[in-house]
Amino acid sequence: MRRLSSRLLPVLLALALAACRQGPVERTLAYTNPILHMDYSDPDVCRVGEDYYMTASSFNFFPGLPILHSKDFVHWEQIGAALTDYTEDFHSAVQHGKGVWAPAIRYHDGWFYIYVGDPDRGIFMVRSQNPAGDWEAPVWVVREKGFIDPCPLWEADGRAWLSHGLAGSRAGLKSVLFVAPMASDGSHLTGPSRIVYDGHLTQPTIEGTKLYRRDGWYYIFAPAGGVATGWQTVLRSSSPYGPYEERIVMAWAPGTVNGPHQGAWVEAPDGSDWFIHFQDKGAYGRIVHLQPLNWTDGWPIIGEDPDGDGIGQPIASALVPAVSGASGTACHTSAYGLDYAWQYPSVPGPFWHMALPGGGIRLYSVEQSWPYSNLWDCPNLIQQKFPSESFTVTARLSFWPNPQLKQKGETAGFVVMGNAYAGFRITDTVQGAVLSRIHCSGAADGAAESASSLCMLPYSEHPAEYPYESGNVPRVNYPARQEAIVWVRLDVSPRPVEGNVPDAVCTFSYSLDGTQWIPVEEGFIAQPDLWTGARFGFFCNRFSPKNDSGWLDVTLNFGQD
Repeated sequence: MRRLSSRLLPVLLALALAACRQGPVERTLAYTNPILHMDYSDPDVCRVGEDYYMTASSFNFFPGLPILHSKDFVHWEQIGAALTDYTEDFHSAVQHGKGVWAPAIRYHDGWFYIYVGDPDRGIFMVRSQNPAGDWEAPVWVVREKGFIDPCPLWEADGRAWLSHGLAGSRAGLKSVLFVAPMASDGSHLTGPSRIVYDGHLTQPTIEGTKLYRRDGWYYIFAPAGGVATGWQTVLRSSSPYGPYEERIVMAWAPGTVNGPHQGAWVEAPDGSDWFIHFQDKGAYGRIVHLQPLNWTDGWPIIGEDPDGDGIGQPIASALVPAVSGASGTACHTSAYGLDYAWQYPSVPGPFWHMALPGGGIRLYSVEQSWPYSNLWDCPNLIQQKFPSESFTVTARLSFWPNPQLKQKGETAGFVVMGNAYAGFRITDTVQGAVLSRIHCSGAADGAAESASSLCMLPYSEHPAEYPYESGNVPRVNYPARQEAIVWVRLDVSPRPVEGNVPDAVCTFSYSLDGTQWIPVEEGFIAQPDLWTGARFGFFCNRFSPKNDSGWLDVTLNFGQD
C-alpha cells in the first residue's frame, strides 16, 4: 500500500477529493469512474460560467449541505457548507438518517439556491450570493410531512415551479411525483402540490426529481427501482403538470456499476452534456460517477448504448469535459473552526472541541445523559468519510482526564462507526489509563458494547500552578494533570464479494512509541450507517456532572492508494 502522510487536515481533504491540478486541463485527458470515491449521496450540480458547484445529502451530519467546486466536472474540492445549524430538534439527540435528503442546487438572478426535503417536516430553501461564504437561514417553502427530493425551475417568463417526491415511510404512499407553482423569489409555493406522475406499474419507487426545460419540453429526471439495484428514468411533457411520457435512459449492465442512481444533468461550456450520479457501495457510501449524455430525438441517453436500444449503461472512463482553467487547493475552514472533512452526527455544541495549531483537534469530554449501551447515539463523535477503497489512518492520541473525576471513568477513543463498530477506548480508572479494544455488532439495535483490555498506558504528570503571588497571597497549587499517550492505526482494504459491492475490511493496531505496532483485530467488516457509509472518528466522554472536563488531543496522519 502506498501511503501519503500529512499533519495538516486541509491537505487530508485535498487528497481525499483528488483536488484539481494546477494549470489548464486538456479535453484529450481521460478520467476514470468513480470521480469521487467518497460518500456524497444524491449529488446535484449547477454550472455558473466555467465553474461547477455540487451539493449532496448530509442527513443528520453537520456541517450539512456540503458545497464542492470544480473547473472540469471531474476534480473537486469542498469550499463550504450551506447548513451549520438547524432550528428543529437536532440539538437534542442524534437523528439517524433524518434531516437533509436529496438537495438541488441552482443559480438564479444572482443567487445560489439549495432546496432540501426533510422527510419529517417539509421542504426548505437556503440561498447565498457566494457559495463559499455564508448562507442565509433556512426558509420553509412548504411544511408537509413526507415531501422530499425537491427541485426548482425558473422560466424566462417569470414563472417558477417546484417538483418533488414522496417518502412512503412518512406519507404511506410512494412512487408518485409532484409539481407545484412557486413564487418567483423561491420562498413559498403559490398553489398546492399536484401529483403529475404515478410510477407504481412501470417505475416503482421513483424519486429524486430534477426538473428541467429544453426545446419547449419539461423534463423530470428521476431514478426508480431502488437505490442499489435501480435505473435512471426521464419523463417528458409539454406542460409541467403532464401528462408525461417515460423512458429508461440508463441502467445497470453486466460489468458496470450497480444502481446507477440519482444525479444531475449539466451542459459544459463547450456544449457537451454530462450526467453525475451515485453508486451505492455499501460501507464505502454512495460514491460519485460522471457519464456523458447525448440527446436523440428529444430524449437523453446516458453513458454508452452499445446495442442501440436507447438505454445507456455506465462507462468506466471518458474524456475530461473541456475547461479553460483549474481550481486551486486553498484551505477552507468551517464555521466550527475545523476543516470541512470533519462532521458531527448532530448539531455540535460550542464547547465540544478546539482546533489546535498544526491541524490537530482537542476534544473536551462531554457529559452524556443517554442510557449508555454503545456509541450509536453519541452526538459528539467527530467523524470523517472513507476517502477511497484502500487507505490508512494513523493518529496520536493524548488523553488528559480530569483528576477530579478519578472515580468516574472518563473515556476517549477511536472507532470505525456504522450499524456496527469497532476500535479503541481509553478509560481513566483508579489504577490508571486502560486501553481496550471495543466492538459492537448491533449498535443500531441497541446492543451492548463489548470491551477487552489490551494494556495499561503510563501516565506522565503535569503539575499545574497558579503563577501569581503577591504579598500575603500564596501561590495556589492545583491537582496535577496526567497525560496518557498511544498511537492507533486503521488499515482499510476492499475484499471482493461475488455479485455484490466489496466488503471494507478493517485492521486495527496500536503502538506505545509510534514505531512498533501491535495488531489487535483483522477482518472487521465495516458496516454502513442509515443512508450513509461507514466513517472513522474520535470521541471523548464523561458520565457524571462536573464543572470541568478532561480532553483528548488528536494528531492525524493519513494515507491512501
